[in-house]
Amino acid sequence: MRGRRRRGRDRFVVVGTIALLVAGGVTSGLVLANRSAGVILTAQHTGADTNQQAALRPPANFDHFEFSRLWLAVNQQPSLPIHGQAAFLVDLDTRQVMWARDPETSRAPASLTKLITAMVAIDDAGSLDRPVVVAKEAVQVIPSVMGLTPGESLTVRELVDGLFLDSGNDAAEALARGIVPRDRFIRQMNQKAKSIGLTASHFVNPSGLDAAGHGMSAHDLAHAAAYLDQYYPELANIAATKDVAIAATPQHKAFYPHNLNPILWSYAGATGLKTGLTGDAGGCIVATATRDGRHLIAVVLNATLHSAADATALLNYGFSVKPRLPLPS
Repeated sequence: MRGRRRRGRDRFVVVGTIALLVAGGVTSGLVLANRSAGVILTAQHTGADTNQQAALRPPANFDHFEFSRLWLAVNQQPSLPIHGQAAFLVDLDTRQVMWARDPETSRAPASLTKLITAMVAIDDAGSLDRPVVVAKEAVQVIPSVMGLTPGESLTVRELVDGLFLDSGNDAAEALARGIVPRDRFIRQMNQKAKSIGLTASHFVNPSGLDAAGHGMSAHDLAHAAAYLDQYYPELANIAATKDVAIAATPQHKAFYPHNLNPILWSYAGATGLKTGLTGDAGGCIVATATRDGRHLIAVVLNATLHSAADATALLNYGFSVKPRLPLPS
């Protein structure tokens, strides 16, 4: 229902804009409907003082990141070799949708869930330096991946390193259990999704392991990625890191998270963000990249063995064309 309302709104905007074009002969004003988008995203990840809670919290007036489909209305979508059952390409600077395949259907998102997990953990912790004691239940999730041991104490930052780079399900569970009760954390994940404008997302666990009722749409994933990049720059920085060495302390052993995102290693200008793989979800990816001051997000769902190649094809297309910026209001 919400997806139909969104598409209906887009059709209304498209019809109105095309009418203006016919009446006035305007050929460069196709992004007028985007003027209300307000803030223009940047993917410049600036450092933040992790001891200042305000620097880690988003503003109270949440930005719902409305993406316009005007580009698709007036530009024929090219035939790209995309294997994914769902795919979505967004130009963040103009907030234009540039390529789409079934973007509104909720699907198993695998570890792409961890975008929301990380944001909620930061909201609860208030600081990346907050210590979290690993619960024994956190390491019972299979696969575990990061390699945590019950009773170890790590900072939120160290757990997020394992969450994003190793895609650690144990790190996800440790964060979900170590700050607030787990059931409350899951409720907060769903509240977070609703508050930032996600309309086809629902969570029953923090890791993204397949579960009935657990899903996100390609549109929602692009939205969540844009929100994380804008309002959680420290998380975006972590997601863009290839390798981390976490030294041993009296509270925990050493860890060496290695980023599993192939785009970071193969694509010029790649800045993140997350991969995922489960039986129901297949291979998934949210890929972000920056070139010549432009910022793109590509989402691919259910493309086992092809998710990185699909994302590369989408990003290449996105950087080969350039939608105009919205006209000033």
